[in-house]
Amino acid sequence: MSFGFAPDSSGSASGQLRAIEPAEWNSAGIPLLRDPREVVKDLHARHLPSPSTAVVAVYDATGRLVASASFAERFGGTDGWEHRNMLLAHLRRVVPHDLRRPHPVRTAVLLVCREGESSWTEADGAWMWGLRDACSLHGLRCGAYITLTPGGWQVLGEGRSGRNPNSDTWAELTGRSLEIGPAEGAPQAVRRAVAR
Repeated sequence: MSFGFAPDSSGSASGQLRAIEPAEWNSAGIPLLRDPREVVKDLHARHLPSPSTAVVAVYDATGRLVASASFAERFGGTDGWEHRNMLLAHLRRVVPHDLRRPHPVRTAVLLVCREGESSWTEADGAWMWGLRDACSLHGLRCGAYITLTPGGWQVLGEGRSGRNPNSDTWAELTGRSLEIGPAEGAPQAVRRAVAR
C-alpha cells in the first residue's frame, strides 16, 4: 500500500517550487518550543537519525509527545510538494487526524538531519512548506522546524541551538540503535514511536 498525491501541474514543472523563505516562516506565528534541547535529545534518542533522515513528531496541548515517525528522504528535491506527501503519509500512520476539531489542539514538529551548514537552505524551505501544508491537511498546528547538522541542532526562525546531538552522533551510537524506544528492532528508515 502506498500513500501520496498526484503531482500538481501548476507546481515544479512550471519552475514554481513550493518553499517558504525564512522571513515568511518567522512571521507565521509558529509556536515556540518550551524546551528545545529536551525535544531534540528525546527525538534523537527515539529515532537515532542519520543524515538524510527526517523525524516528524506530534505533541499534545500540554507538550507531551503523542507519536513520532522517522523516515529516510528518498530524494534531494527542493519542492515542498514531495516533502508534504511524505510527511502526511507518516502522520497518517502514527496518529489520527484532528480535522473535526474547530481549532488545532496538537502540534507537529519536524527535525531534519542533514549534512552542510546549519544556516537555512532551499531544501529547508521546502521542508517548511511541506510541514505547514501537511499540518493543515491533518488538522494539526504547524510547529517548529529543527535541523541537525555536523555543527549541532538549530530551531530555524527561533535562533535557539546547541552542539549536541548533531548529525554525526548516530554513528557513535549505532551499536545501541535497536535498543531504543517502543519500535525496537524496526529498520531506521521506517522506525515509528508512540508515546503512552
